[in-house]
Amino acid sequence: MATVDLVMPKMGESIMEATILKWHKQPGDHVKMDETVLEIATDKVDTEVPSTAEGIIEQILYNVNDVVPVGSVIAKIKTEVEEGTRNKEQGIGHKESEITQEPEYRTEEIATVSHPGTTSGLKPQSSNNNGRFYSPLVLNIAASEGVSMSELETIAGTGNEGRVTKKDILQYVGQKKSGLISRKSGLKSRESVVVQEDSLYETPSLTTHHSPLTAYSGNVEIIEMDRMRKLIAEHMVRSKHTSAHVTSFTEADVTNIVMWREKVKKEFEKREGTKITFTPLFIETVVHCIKKFPLINSSVEGDRILVKKDINIGMATALPNGSLIVPVIKNADQLNLVGLTKQVNGLADNARNGRLRPDDTQGGTFTLTNVGTFGSLMGTPIINQPQVAILAVGAIKKRPVVVETPHGDSIAIRHMMYLSLSYDHRIIDGSLGATFLTSVANELENFNPNRDF
Repeated sequence: MATVDLVMPKMGESIMEATILKWHKQPGDHVKMDETVLEIATDKVDTEVPSTAEGIIEQILYNVNDVVPVGSVIAKIKTEVEEGTRNKEQGIGHKESEITQEPEYRTEEIATVSHPGTTSGLKPQSSNNNGRFYSPLVLNIAASEGVSMSELETIAGTGNEGRVTKKDILQYVGQKKSGLISRKSGLKSRESVVVQEDSLYETPSLTTHHSPLTAYSGNVEIIEMDRMRKLIAEHMVRSKHTSAHVTSFTEADVTNIVMWREKVKKEFEKREGTKITFTPLFIETVVHCIKKFPLINSSVEGDRILVKKDINIGMATALPNGSLIVPVIKNADQLNLVGLTKQVNGLADNARNGRLRPDDTQGGTFTLTNVGTFGSLMGTPIINQPQVAILAVGAIKKRPVVVETPHGDSIAIRHMMYLSLSYDHRIIDGSLGATFLTSVANELENFNPNRDF
């Protein structure tokens, strides 16, 4: 009998940890190769982790809601294969198969990605001014939960040499949210946390990053943010803190596009087996304009500008719960309109049904958001970091407009749409941002109504 380690998979270049949402298997359960063992969530997407071997779940090393670094052993599977045979097949030694028997300690010692944009002022450093050690994971949890450094110093650590472990900080956060922690008593001593049973009968309070002890009066409903909403909030605030946002506006006469789509949509669906929407047409136009203005397709790293040669277009997609996610069409410049349409519809469908893979949300270089889907005429979108620009397209409305012709001006009913481009003024000047936006509008207005698809 051999034991196989099931590890937390790497789900993207920038993803270093994931949260366990649900275990589908428990110790003693039989599992087949590639059968789903658990569900996990990253800051980008939720996904399933399949088994890497067939056998019996021998041990589960992490609980639901635990934050686990990529590469950590999360479960052990006992297989029918002999130990020596499996080691020989995998080319590993006996010592490598005995990876850490203390998952809690391992979790604390592995460096994790910090969460910028928090307001607690904690930084992922090894120790504070008093010389007490805090792992990056503990500091990240403290920052995301609004635990100040002074509070952190009051927590009695159960780890090696009195270090605060993930279990310690999560227990403290849980007690704090339940009203069991007395802040005044906690600040007096770092050896113990005082539990006030009387606080169970006090007026409830909502803990937030901005005001930990806010009291509310009147008829107020308090709703705790779910994990996705917290991640979106953090991402948006971080973007505003990172980029110098500027938004330019224009409008485009998209009558030719509207009439062409109306003419071909039935034949398109019959021939290609999928519906054509306006989104792939907009993406096609954006790709053409990015080729003319490549600096729009870049990112900033310190004092360096990274111009991306790949054109990967992210499209903001609404989820059933009201949240937004941004799946990415990779190498959009290499796809024709049919290919773009199938990619757009496939990713949108997977997003709404929870079938997106982690890689589906990685590597975007420019984002398109269709605020017109919700009836908005225009919007001021927030840049999707680390990109430097995002385009919002509004609702298409019929309006009387002045049409210039060789025979003079006239007033006609046209399909009009507002476009707004938010861009990072650190590297995208107003002239470039406005020129790019105008180029997109011109291409939309000059759409060939006689083209094939």
